Amino acid sequence: MGPVQTPLAFLARRWTPSPRTLRRAALSAVVMSVIIIVTGGAVRLTGSGLGCDTWPKCTDDSLIVTAEQGFHGFVEFGNRMLTYVLSAAVGWTILAARCAKPYRRGLTRLGWAQFWIVLSNAVIGGVTVWMGLNPWTVAGHFLAANSLLTVTVITWHRVGEGDAPAKPRVPRPVRKLSWAIVAVSALLIALGTTVTGAGKHAGDSSEVPRMPWDWTNAAHVHAIAAWAVCALALAMWLVLRVVDAPDDTRARARDLLLVLAAQGGIGYLQYFTGVPELLVAAHMLGSSLMWIAVLRLALSLRERPAAAPEIPAQPEAELATA
Repeated sequence: MGPVQTPLAFLARRWTPSPRTLRRAALSAVVMSVIIIVTGGAVRLTGSGLGCDTWPKCTDDSLIVTAEQGFHGFVEFGNRMLTYVLSAAVGWTILAARCAKPYRRGLTRLGWAQFWIVLSNAVIGGVTVWMGLNPWTVAGHFLAANSLLTVTVITWHRVGEGDAPAKPRVPRPVRKLSWAIVAVSALLIALGTTVTGAGKHAGDSSEVPRMPWDWTNAAHVHAIAAWAVCALALAMWLVLRVVDAPDDTRARARDLLLVLAAQGGIGYLQYFTGVPELLVAAHMLGSSLMWIAVLRLALSLRERPAAAPEIPAQPEAELATA
C-alpha cells in the first residue's frame, strides 16, 4: 500500500495542463479580481451596501436574499455570489499550477496566496456589514481586493516565465524608477479611499459615518499623487527609449501612459460634474487597469528564462552501439 496522497497530488499524477490552460486559469483569476472590485463599487454606488443586513447570512432568518429586501438586497447578495465565481477561478489556478509539469512550488504558493486573500477579504466584508459600512473597513475591503489583484497579476506573469533567477533587462536606475512608480501608484490608490470614505456615496441610504475631513480636500491630495504618477510614467517612457529597452517593455510604458490619460480624464470629469455614479464606477475600473499596467511594466523589466530540458541519460552500452 502506497503513501496517502492529497487530492491535488492525486490529480497531479493523472493530469497535466497545457501551457495555454495554465495561462488561461491564471488570467481568469485576474479578470474575476477586476470584476469583483467593480461590482463591489456598484454595491456602494447603488446604496446597496446593507441590502443584506448581516453576514454570513443575508438576514437573521435567511441565508439568501428575500423578496422583502428588494432591489438593494439582490444587488448585495449578487455581489456575494460573485465571490464564489472568484473562488472557482482561484481554485482553477491552484489546480492548474499544482498539476503543471515540472512541479513549480513558487507558482503553487502564489495560487494559495490568492485563496487566503479571498478568504480574509470575505471576513473583512462581513465585518464591514456588521459595522454598518464604517468607512475605514470599507477602505480596507477595497485595498484587500487590490492586494488580490496584485497577486493574480504576478501569478499570470509568472506562468509565462521559468523558475531560474531573475535577470535584469534594463539598468538598475531604470528598475528603481519602476519601483517608485509602483510605490506612488499604491499611495494613489490608498488616497482614493480617503476621497470615497469622506464623499457622497456612503453605500446606503441611511445615515452612514464618513471619514472626518472634507472630500474635496482629499480629492486635491489624490490629484497631486495622480500627477506624480503621470510624471514618473512619462519619465519612464522616455528613459526606456534612451536605454533602448526591449520593445515589449516600451509597449508596457506606453500602455500605462494611455491608461493614466483616460483615468485622469474620468477623474476630473467626475469631480466637476458632481461625482455621478456611472463615472465613479468607470473610475474604479480605471484604477484596476492602471494598477495592472503598473505591475506589468515593473515585471517586464526582468526575465526568468525557462530551463532548457535536459537530455535523458543513456546506458553506456547503448551509446557504444549507436
